[in-house]
Amino acid sequence: MSEPVEAHLEGCIRFEARAQKALYERLAPKMLAVCARYARSTFDAEDILQDGFIKVFQKIGDFSGKGSLEGWVRRIMVRTAIDHYRKTKKQDKEVDIDEQFTDELSAEMVDQLSVDYLLSLIQTLPSGYRIVFNLFAIEGYSHKEIAQQLAINESTSRSQYTRARALLKKRISEDNQHKSIFRDVI
Repeated sequence: MSEPVEAHLEGCIRFEARAQKALYERLAPKMLAVCARYARSTFDAEDILQDGFIKVFQKIGDFSGKGSLEGWVRRIMVRTAIDHYRKTKKQDKEVDIDEQFTDELSAEMVDQLSVDYLLSLIQTLPSGYRIVFNLFAIEGYSHKEIAQQLAINESTSRSQYTRARALLKKRISEDNQHKSIFRDVI
């Protein structure tokens, strides 16, 4: 059984390379998955991960010990992803969806989807939609908190979340139609 991540805390506070490496190796795979949900590509996710760990090691002395170290690192990764989004926001072109889909994703549809497939779908969302979707649906932030973090209106957060869900549902439905057509041909 491996030691808890907190075992590396004191060494990281003293900027010991061995402790930093151990903490990084222990948390990087999980944190890369967090970053990937916010990123457009694997390259961007790795960039966010690297920037996030730099912040972690610079601020690790500020960790209060309340809650888990892993949770604290995760919050830094999410904030770093949001910062990355803000920096690249002007470069991205947002897509507007005229029609609204109000149907819920069925539980059966979600159960059939692989994690990799869902991640790839989330990564195709326009940046604003992707960030809001992750913060609300996965991280559990309220629309008010999202609006404050992204410097947008609360209604914009709700709208982008609704549109993200609609776009995901549409893409899943289209993919399922293509798969059924392919199955009919075989």
